[in-house]
Amino acid sequence: MNLPILTAKTAPAESRPILNGIEADLGFVPNLAATIAASPTLLKGFDGLRRAVGDPSFDPVRREVAGVAVGVAVGNAYGVAFHSTVLGHLGVGQDDIEAMRRGAEPREEVHAAVYAFARALVIDRGAVPDAVVRRAAAAGLGPADLLQLVTECAFATLVGLVDNLAGRVELDEPLRSQAWK
Repeated sequence: MNLPILTAKTAPAESRPILNGIEADLGFVPNLAATIAASPTLLKGFDGLRRAVGDPSFDPVRREVAGVAVGVAVGNAYGVAFHSTVLGHLGVGQDDIEAMRRGAEPREEVHAAVYAFARALVIDRGAVPDAVVRRAAAAGLGPADLLQLVTECAFATLVGLVDNLAGRVELDEPLRSQAWK
């Protein structure tokens, strides 16, 4: 499906303030958000989830690990590139990032449990096997942590749906070095 990348000038009027808010937060409007802007309703939902997962109580490395896991599971090239880029900026080693991009877990125990949980959540459509939940608990993740991960997984799934529907949204310049597939 041809989904154009809009700007604050070409997007519907209801989308413009949201795009301006995203730009104020990030310094630019990611192409994925600019593509979603054709639907003010979807853009509002996207921006609400984006802000929710940015909650400072949500560990940023765990959030990004979950984002890569979901991206790989649903074939979301934009999301994998985005989350891989952010993980690099957060100091996660390239070996772990590459492993996750191949569908393997990172080495650190909590991050591996996060990856397994996020992957199972989307592949099993919420029916996460008990063994995966027990593993997450053994790694120190409580119910609140897992529910926060559900939020990231919902956001990453939304991005994946749009990226796949569009036949791949063009990567923004800062993401191109982490292009996937």
